[in-house]
Amino acid sequence: MKREEISTLAHAHHPISSPLGDESVRRLLERGVPAGEGEARLLDLGCGGGEWLLRALTAHPGARAEGVDLSESALAAARVAAEELGVRDRLVLHRHDATSFTAPHAFDLVLSVGAAHAFGGLLPTLDAARRHLAPGGRVLVGDGYWADEPSPEAVEMLGDFTDLAGTVDRVVADGWLPVYGHASTRHELDDYEWSWTGSLTEWALDHPDHPDRDQALAAAATHRDEWLRVYRDAFGFVCLVLRPADG
Repeated sequence: MKREEISTLAHAHHPISSPLGDESVRRLLERGVPAGEGEARLLDLGCGGGEWLLRALTAHPGARAEGVDLSESALAAARVAAEELGVRDRLVLHRHDATSFTAPHAFDLVLSVGAAHAFGGLLPTLDAARRHLAPGGRVLVGDGYWADEPSPEAVEMLGDFTDLAGTVDRVVADGWLPVYGHASTRHELDDYEWSWTGSLTEWALDHPDHPDRDQALAAAATHRDEWLRVYRDAFGFVCLVLRPADG
């Protein structure tokens, strides 16, 4: 079973692939999508199944969006969902490496939530977003931070984050100013992990004769053990709505 197949099954009950509840997602999009008349253009770098864009297009009838991802199965699912929601004509999806994607126009909101690993970290993600940003535009980015002192094993597993204040300091030093933000709550963090491991486990139990059943159970058990024993008490997740400090 490929990694993207495991991810699709694991997110069956939590289509936002980050530890965020529906209300948090709504507020972040409300602060990120430009208000006023006209057609807002949105770009999601590492869009997966397109859930952020689908919600934005549903809430903002004048918006148009583009998503970039390497997973054809995730993009296919996004197309089906967009058709069902009646927003397919306002959504363009690209199967492309988000780190090297180029577009013929700039965007009012560039999103990249939970995909910083693909760019090599938070600041390289912001560098990529800046290349696509229209004057006066905003970036919505989400990444991990250490809410408590991590173990060496947790750092090796998840990355060399800093604390929340240090994360914001890095962003500001890189030429950005936060205009809104949200640090995931303990409930959001736990709900995401229980959903991830539970959805994968349920799929395996519901498909006892599937050749990938044991692999799915093993993946869920490994993930659950790493979460509970290695990083649960230290890991945090923050989303920031940013504008360039130079305007």
